[in-house]
Amino acid sequence: MKLGLQLGYWGAQPPTGVAELVAAAEESGFDALFAAEAWGSDAFTPLAWWGRETSRLRLGTSIVQMSGRTPTSIAMHVLTLDHLSGGRVVLGLGVSGPQVVEGWYGAPFAKPLARTREVVDIVRQVLARQGPVTNEGPHHPLPYDRDDATGMGKALKPIVHPLRADVPIWLGAEGPKNVAQTAEIADGWIPLFYTPGSAHLYRDWLDEGFARPGARRSRADFEIAASCHLQVVADAAEKDRVVQAMKPTVALYMGGMGAKEQNFHKQVFVRMGHEALADEVQELYLGGRKDEAAALIPDSLVDDLHIIGEPAEVREKVAAWEETGVTTLLLSLRSADEVRRVADAVL
Repeated sequence: MKLGLQLGYWGAQPPTGVAELVAAAEESGFDALFAAEAWGSDAFTPLAWWGRETSRLRLGTSIVQMSGRTPTSIAMHVLTLDHLSGGRVVLGLGVSGPQVVEGWYGAPFAKPLARTREVVDIVRQVLARQGPVTNEGPHHPLPYDRDDATGMGKALKPIVHPLRADVPIWLGAEGPKNVAQTAEIADGWIPLFYTPGSAHLYRDWLDEGFARPGARRSRADFEIAASCHLQVVADAAEKDRVVQAMKPTVALYMGGMGAKEQNFHKQVFVRMGHEALADEVQELYLGGRKDEAAALIPDSLVDDLHIIGEPAEVREKVAAWEETGVTTLLLSLRSADEVRRVADAVL
């Protein structure tokens, strides 16, 4: 099992102590360093800034929001960072949701699957550098040829020769069609709330994608990078404290993300068999009763979603995740000591 240090995205202020975290991850045998973005900090700059002090860690985005940049701009970021890092970039991409895409980026959210396919194809064209980059659209026409075009657009290929012609692309996907397409066109998948208890829900969707003509990967070489909270505790009492502390976060994703009419994260819990619970948690959360919403989250659900326990239990649970096809665990850790403790228990 490989481990990735997930830096996430920033809160109101830049985080402190990140350099020590990254150094500990590099020294302790972690495989990768990941950064995310929402509507504040971006995903590429932290990787360039803190990644410069590393020589081995892969540098991944989880995830870059497709609507925040044109496909060729995404490819330029990847091309540049891949050169600077000596070929260590993993491009994690996702469509985000309508609240962010339309509210923050001022772009339409419609047709997310078709948009994803176009973005991935254009990025790969740029990195392959086999000729001028073109795309018939309809979402990202290159050259631009709509009614308001000047007619002077020219198909181009990148000035800089990419270090690698085929950088790994991992997609964030949750629904059945999106997961199947991910297995078809991507090199890996960044799921949310993928656990040994829910893995069976995705098996058929992944197999559908792997079976499509032209699929890039099979189960044998497809990466699954699952996010969870992994914490090594001293005893049952400490585990209980950690489980209780995780409940507000679970309630946030179950009931507080997105809009009531469209919360992709809530739908994951519905597919896991928690529809009645998710409805109640959402009602309380959106009504401002967040503590009551968190109190509804059962201990067993937190225990399924995360890896919390004494060292032997942690190793047993990590092995269970690995058996379902997970190749990397993306972990948000708070200190260099915690990084080393996790590495000692798992690696």
